[in-house]
This record gives sequence, structure tokens and C-alpha cells, in this order.
Amino acid sequence: MNQYEVTFIVDPVLSGDEIEGTATTYLDHLKGEGCEIVNKEDIGLRQLAYSIKKRTTGVYYCIEFSSTSGNIIPKLELALRRDERIMRFLTVRLDKYGVKYNDDKRNGLIGRKRNEEDAAADANEKAAAPAPAAPVAKAAEAPAAPVAAKEEEE
Repeated sequence: MNQYEVTFIVDPVLSGDEIEGTATTYLDHLKGEGCEIVNKEDIGLRQLAYSIKKRTTGVYYCIEFSSTSGNIIPKLELALRRDERIMRFLTVRLDKYGVKYNDDKRNGLIGRKRNEEDAAADANEKAAAPAPAAPVAKAAEAPAAPVAAKEEEE
């Protein structure tokens, strides 16, 4: 079975229900064609690098699915092209490294979740470790001598 990932940008002017309905439409389309949905991710509202259809933001969705053959891809892309709610889309076939990366990311081994956990663990280690002792400064006798000399002169 081949594993694919389709990422699409939905027009942000639509209501929340219409945006969610758009993603559900394509999930149902894939399930109807016999594909197994591995993961659906609502990435959310993001700033676009350049304006598309006079919009500067878009709602991103990513659907990862597996299929026995790639026959579904042309049908899916045709539906995405015809849908006025979709601003852009990208469909890719994942190799074994892409599948492993996505799996690790979902399990929290890669990305923001992992970094937050590491930062919390580092903060706990620093709080538990005793503070290093401050070095003891040696009293300098050189400045004391000239001061004493000034007092004798007066």
C-alpha cells in the first residue's frame, strides 16, 4: 500500500462550519474510494507567503491516507481544482522516510512537543541541582598600604 498526503488551503472568509465541512467532504471522498485515513490534521489559520485570490491568510488542512493504487489521486485533484473553497493544494506520495517522520511527529518525538518537554526537563534539572559555590575573593593588601600611607602624611 502506498501512503499519500494531501495538504490544502481553504478560503478563510467561510464560516467555521463551512471550513470543517470542506475537510469532511474530502475525507468522505477518500473513504468512499477505499482509502484508509491515517491522520487528519487541522493546522489552522496561517499567514500566506503571497496573496492568493486577494487573501493574505488561509486555513490549512493536511490529510494523510493510504491506498492500494494511485488511481484516486487524479480524481481527488480534479475535485480540489473544481472546488471554489480551496485556494491551493498539494498531493505527495510518501516514501518510507516520510512515513516514519510523520509517525514520529505524531508521537511527539519530533517537533514542538518534544522541544517543550525537553525545556521542562532542563528547567527541573536546574532547579534540583545545587547552586555552585561562589569563589572566595582574596583580600588585596596592595590598596590598603597606600591608604595607610596617606593617613600618616596628614
